[in-house]
Amino acid sequence: MEIELKNNAPGILEETQIDDGFLILKFQNETNENQRVIRDIDSSFIQFHFCIKGAAKFNFNNGSYAINLNEENSLLLYNPQRDLPMNLEMEKDSWLITILISIKKFHSLFSKEADYIPFLGEGNRDKKYYTDSGISPSMAVVLNQIMNYSLHSSIKLLYFKGKAYELLSLYFNRPEDANIEQCPFLVDEENVLKIRKAKEIIIARMAEPPTLQELSKEIGLPLKKLKDGFKQIYGEPVYAFLFDYKMEVARQLLASGSHNVNEVGLKVGYSTASHFIAAFKKKYGTTPKKYVMSLN
Repeated sequence: MEIELKNNAPGILEETQIDDGFLILKFQNETNENQRVIRDIDSSFIQFHFCIKGAAKFNFNNGSYAINLNEENSLLLYNPQRDLPMNLEMEKDSWLITILISIKKFHSLFSKEADYIPFLGEGNRDKKYYTDSGISPSMAVVLNQIMNYSLHSSIKLLYFKGKAYELLSLYFNRPEDANIEQCPFLVDEENVLKIRKAKEIIIARMAEPPTLQELSKEIGLPLKKLKDGFKQIYGEPVYAFLFDYKMEVARQLLASGSHNVNEVGLKVGYSTASHFIAAFKKKYGTTPKKYVMSLN
């Protein structure tokens, strides 16, 4: 199925202009078949694509070239020399958020950081720039807040603008002690695979996660390499990552209305409701009950 923006199917694409040259597009394909979305995007825009769930494929040059974007990954596209229209294939049960920001608007936000952001540097501004990277837990929280917002329509633009700025800040944030380009750890593909396995293990067992020592032994990586490597790849220590993940799962379960506070707490590993409530409030600044009430 092909979907033009001006005639899109309900629930597949929602576009919101939050400022001049600044837009958020939300794609949700919850059908049982792949969906195609086509939208013109001219060369004055930088494109940020974030795949929250499932997978998508971006086709270029009439299908002669494609870039796949999988779950928990992002794609930045920038080419001031030619238009990059969106020809997107969304797999079934997939979610994608796209930020389109004009080069003029983007430079007004980051002009002081030109040396820090590669394609803003002098001499690179007229060159194309494509890069993909993972979505950090903190970025995933913001993306899910954009996807699942349930606030009054009168504050939607303000809310989206704040979340878009927050997302871009997190996207370009790098720990000062983690220079990925020069990090010898990341050159070792086998170690990277072990770190990813560690992430899968703690997510699968989030209610009863292993200790760091147990995790180190299970993936076959020294404890120090596990701790350093995990932070370099995912931007946070192991248990900080797990905490953010558990709180996002809890938030989604509460929003679904299918579980009460006690049940959600148990599902994400809290044996008492009071501990879960304290953790949720630490993350989101409100209690689970008040969060649920705010949705209604």
